[in-house]
Amino acid sequence: MGVVTVDQDAKQLISKVYEAKSNSRAADELIAAYMPFIRSETSRFMDRPPRESDDELSIAMFAFYEAIRNYSRLRGSFLKFASLYIKNRLIDNYRKEKRSRGIISLDQPNNEKDQLIDTIADDKDEYADAELREATQQEINELSEQMKDFGVSMSDIADNSPRQRRTLEICRKAVRYARSKPEILEDFLRTRKVPISKLAEGADVEKKSLERHRRYLVAVLLICTNGYEIMRGHIMQVLKGGEQQ
Repeated sequence: MGVVTVDQDAKQLISKVYEAKSNSRAADELIAAYMPFIRSETSRFMDRPPRESDDELSIAMFAFYEAIRNYSRLRGSFLKFASLYIKNRLIDNYRKEKRSRGIISLDQPNNEKDQLIDTIADDKDEYADAELREATQQEINELSEQMKDFGVSMSDIADNSPRQRRTLEICRKAVRYARSKPEILEDFLRTRKVPISKLAEGADVEKKSLERHRRYLVAVLLICTNGYEIMRGHIMQVLKGGEQQ
């Protein structure tokens, strides 16, 4: 019975999320109802309970709203999806603040020059890097679990990745086309099958090449559709690299 209750609660939450997508009042009510969750996620990042005046809390609330707007029931648990959104937004904000604090005028008294050099030299932000590593590991774990539903593992992806510039370019075109057609991505998540024929025709690329890299495409398409923001940024850079070569 306990499992059924959890399932019912999850379904009710998803229903409320979908209502909140187009109803601002429903969105406000959902945010208010889940403020303990938002505070908890913010607290984990700050290592202390957030105060009302903390920018981090406002950023987390807006990230929760972004998660509402971008969520699809095909993406699994909404709260896991929202958690990733909040963590990524907080990391982005932390890094921006760190960069802005590093912009110090060089026209300072000489006795502050040593401090300036230390500030510029201390390029590596160990705290932000640790948070980023943790968030990335969380995304990898989520992706690994989701790929099991598609019959694909991380080792499959490593073995199936395109090695040549030409095949990377073909995959890039297919992914770009898929991202421009939300209905294709929705169908991919629903059927758990890569629509090779549609991608080949729409992107005007060789079907055989896509077939050879089907397992790689599973991972890339999942990354593009399921809120894996850190990994999506990385994979898009890889695909862009293929375009430039």
